[in-house]
Amino acid sequence: MEAINRQSFGKKIRSYSKKPISMLLMLLVMLAAAVTFSVLLFLIGFILVKGIPNLKPSLFAWQYTSLNVSLVPSLVTTVMITALSLLIAVPFGIFTAIYLVEYAKKGNRVVELIRLTAETLSGIPSIVYGLFGMLFFVTYLGMGFSVLAGAATLSIMILPLILRTSEEALKAVPESYREASFGLGAGRLRTVFRIVMPAAVPGVLAGIILAIGRIVGETAALIYTAGTVAKIPENLLASGRTLALHMYILSSEGFNTGEAYATAVVLLVTVLLINTASARLARRLTKGN
Repeated sequence: MEAINRQSFGKKIRSYSKKPISMLLMLLVMLAAAVTFSVLLFLIGFILVKGIPNLKPSLFAWQYTSLNVSLVPSLVTTVMITALSLLIAVPFGIFTAIYLVEYAKKGNRVVELIRLTAETLSGIPSIVYGLFGMLFFVTYLGMGFSVLAGAATLSIMILPLILRTSEEALKAVPESYREASFGLGAGRLRTVFRIVMPAAVPGVLAGIILAIGRIVGETAALIYTAGTVAKIPENLLASGRTLALHMYILSSEGFNTGEAYATAVVLLVTVLLINTASARLARRLTKGN
């Protein structure tokens, strides 16, 4: 098998060598891939080298103090805000994508308006979302600096991402699936939720994974909505700080830079575990269908 792959690769190289422009483009593509992979390895290696030596038991104490600067309350707050944000944004994003792909007529002005709105929302800086959340959720609705206000703000921020990725995943499902289902007498609703959605699950989960990454790494929007209290929130209306915000505050103070790097390691591992679990779930759902 390896010999066959080597022969095919050699044939491609020889065919490219006859066309200088194609050879140049191939080299540029390979160089871009190598640079991207190298930058990723450098970032991960830098964080691990700086952070692992600063990992200590006091960082994992249940309660935060100025001496131990524990990250556990921030970890719990991160999980709470992530789960609540997804609980709000995922249903709206997926159901809107189903309407746009399966029910709306082509060329509908409402569809174009929704897509334009989603693209506009995805380009707004996070600090603007934070200011909006502070004015609307924190002040006008009276939520105060709370987990609920932060999650509501982040749900608006990730909604366009989930919407667009879900829409593309639904579009990628072959039209023959729908035609076969209709031919067997199934209605549109049954076809969408029994045939189309299971086939689109990997793409939808990819969008959710990207949304989780944006939630976990967000700081600007949460400073003005969730607050910076370093303790485990007692309820959804209590304030708290996420891991990214905890790391930012430690590094900005300048007294606990080592602990900030250690927090970055925990944040990196958390995102890696979430991505791995989501990928396995997508594979199981795909095999099951």
